[in-house]
Amino acid sequence: MERPYRVRRSCLAVPASSERFITKARGLGVDELFLDLEDAVAPAAKTQARANAAAAVAGDWGGRTVAVRVNDATTGWAHRDVIDVVSAGGARGGAGAGVGGADVIVLPKVTSPGHVVWLDLLLGQAEQEAGLPIGQTGIEAQIEDARGLAAVNAIAAASPRLEALVFGPADFMASVGIRSLDVGGQPAGYAGGDVYHYALMRILIAARAQGLQAIDGPYLKVRDTDGFRRAAVSAAALGYDGKWVLHPSQVEAANEVFAPSPEDFEHASRIIEAYDHATTVDQRGAVMLGDEMIDEASRKMAQAIVARGRAAGLPA
Repeated sequence: MERPYRVRRSCLAVPASSERFITKARGLGVDELFLDLEDAVAPAAKTQARANAAAAVAGDWGGRTVAVRVNDATTGWAHRDVIDVVSAGGARGGAGAGVGGADVIVLPKVTSPGHVVWLDLLLGQAEQEAGLPIGQTGIEAQIEDARGLAAVNAIAAASPRLEALVFGPADFMASVGIRSLDVGGQPAGYAGGDVYHYALMRILIAARAQGLQAIDGPYLKVRDTDGFRRAAVSAAALGYDGKWVLHPSQVEAANEVFAPSPEDFEHASRIIEAYDHATTVDQRGAVMLGDEMIDEASRKMAQAIVARGRAAGLPA
């Protein structure tokens, strides 16, 4: 199944153990929200949180991407998390909305391609059992430690269901021994620029090599909107497609920072129009747009920009 392009400028974390937070999330203007069954949920609350998530994904979310972050593949909760939230019944309205359960499963603490392969196989079984199209459910893989980063190229190529790689800074900091508790910030005494640059760039290259999106992880100081914006601007400049948000105060900045400029949006729209005319009317695979040669690769890049621009409400 060909994977749809899903806009992910802002990806909101919602603890699935809180029905109040789930209800509140329905009114927020995020591109993607994920119901969290992992770190945001205490062990004693896992079963109820799973039931809450399964009920929520079956509802109408207005065409937004609805994901569930399950527990990691090494836990005793993971397989039931996947089965329940994928097979949840009901159709959601809106463009690109799926039928059934979650649009995407976010798999945390991925340290090898085997974790992704396991999830791919389990998703196929869950979809088949629920009568859903095989391949409907996408995967986002979180890279959160040294082992995951070392294997990121193989992880990115592990399944055709993969849609994005996500950087997890908190666990990564602990894994490599960064001397700071300021997740998303820079450690005192580090003189090399951005302490996360190597990890972010390596994840980005692995993602782009397989045609995937790259999503930056959270900025934990939710009241520090200026700090969040700085981190988001840096990730966007590097080439990232979006960022996790933990609080409604971060949503507007994420949507703004990761949206294209009106000029880029207009140029991307012209590329798509010119390329479609060249391939369907002129029967050519490459064409000149002004003094620029455009081809299929140009069209793919332009499509991503146009999708983000439309999500931002830019005029056609």
